[in-house]
Amino acid sequence: MAGTGEQAPPATYPSRVRQIGPGIMAAATGVGAGDLVATLIAGAAFGTVLLWAAVLGAVLKLGLAEAVGRWHLASGGTILDGWRTLGRWATTFFGIYAVVWGFVYGATAMSASALPLNALFQGLSVRYWAIIAGLVGFVLVLLGRYAAIEKIMTVLVAVMFVTVVGTAVLVVPDLGGVAAGLVPRLPDESLVNVLGLIGGVGGTITMAAYGYWTMAKGWRGPRWIPMMRLDNTVGYVMTGVFVIAMLVVGAEILAGRTVTDDDTGLLFLADELGGAYGGWARVLFLVGFFAVAFTSLLGVWNGVSLLFADWTRCVRLPHGRQAAFDVRDEEYRRQAGERSPAFRGYLLWLTFPPMALLFLDKPFQLTLVYGVLGAFFMPFLAITLLVLLNSRRVESAHRSRWLSNAVLAASGVLFVVLLGNELVGSLTG
Repeated sequence: MAGTGEQAPPATYPSRVRQIGPGIMAAATGVGAGDLVATLIAGAAFGTVLLWAAVLGAVLKLGLAEAVGRWHLASGGTILDGWRTLGRWATTFFGIYAVVWGFVYGATAMSASALPLNALFQGLSVRYWAIIAGLVGFVLVLLGRYAAIEKIMTVLVAVMFVTVVGTAVLVVPDLGGVAAGLVPRLPDESLVNVLGLIGGVGGTITMAAYGYWTMAKGWRGPRWIPMMRLDNTVGYVMTGVFVIAMLVVGAEILAGRTVTDDDTGLLFLADELGGAYGGWARVLFLVGFFAVAFTSLLGVWNGVSLLFADWTRCVRLPHGRQAAFDVRDEEYRRQAGERSPAFRGYLLWLTFPPMALLFLDKPFQLTLVYGVLGAFFMPFLAITLLVLLNSRRVESAHRSRWLSNAVLAASGVLFVVLLGNELVGSLTG
C-alpha cells in the first residue's frame, strides 16, 4: 500500500488526468475474453441493434464502481470493513466465494491468455502457454507494487484500444446502423443476450477491488471523491468503447453465423479477419486478444489478492460497526498489504493449484458450484452497497442520492434476475 502521508487532490485538470489509473485497471480487469465472446455473439446474431444494452451495462457498472470508491473514501474503511458491519454472513459468503472462484478462475484466466499465444506461436500447446502466462503474472505481481502493475496495465490497455477499436474501424461499419443501435429495441429471442450484455460485460469480483487500488494510489478521504469519479468515468467510457467495437466487428464480419460460446470464438474471428484482410489483420486482433486476457489475469492476481488479504484481517476482528484501526497505518499494511502473508498466499492459490485443471477437464460439480456462486456476487455487491451508503456508517454529505440509489437498485434487480437465470440453467442443463 502507499505510504501513510496524505496527499492533496490535484487542483488542475491536467494534474487530475495524470492521476487517472485505478479506474482503467478496474475496467480493463473486468472486461475479459469471455465478455468479448458474449459481445461478439450478440453482434453476429443481432447486428448493432443491441448496442444500447452494452452502453446501459457500462453505465450501471460505472454506478457500482463509483459506489465502491465512495465507500472507501467517505467511510475511512474498506469494503470488507463494511461487509463485516452487516454480520458474519457477509464475510463468510465472501470467503467461500473467493476460495472457490479463485481456484477455477485461475485456470480460466491462464487458458484465455494462452489461446492467442498458441495461435501466434505454435511451438507449445495451449496448456503450456497457460502455465507460462500464469507464472509471468505471478512474478510480476509478487515482485511489483501497485505503481508498477498500473504502468504495465496502462500499456496493455493502450494495445487493447489500438487493436480492438482499430479492428472495428477496419471493417468499415455502417455508422447509421451504429447510431440506430443506441435506441432501445428488443428483437425476438434476444432477451438472454440483452441481459448478458447489460449484466455481464465488465462485472466481476474485481469491481470490489477498485477501492483498494485507490488506497494504493494514495487517495484518502472525501476530498478525493471528485477525482475518483473522473477516474471511474474514464475507465468505463473505455469499457463502453471496447464493447461497441466488438459488437461492430461481430455485426460486420460474422453476421448470421454461429459463434462458439467459449474463448475459441475469438480465434475464429481472428481467422476470418485474416481471410478478409490478410495475415496482418489476424495478428493485430490476436495481439489485442492477448492484451484483453492478460490484463484480466494481472488485475485479478493483484486486486483479488488484496481483497482476500483484507478478508483475513477482518475475520480476526470482533464484530462491530467501525474498523478496528485506520487503514492508513503500518499494522494494516502488515496484515493486508501487498507484502502480507495472506496476499502472497492467495496469489499462490490463484496460480499453482489451478494448473491441475489445465491437465484435466473441469469437474462438472466444481464448474456448477463456480457458476452458481459467481452469479450471487454481483447482486450481493449491489445490494450491500445500497445498504451501506444509505446508513450512518457514512456521513450524510456522502450518502447516496436518488441517482446512485436508482442505479444500485436497478443493478440489484438485474443481477437477481441473472442469478435466477443461472440457477435455472444449472438445474435444467
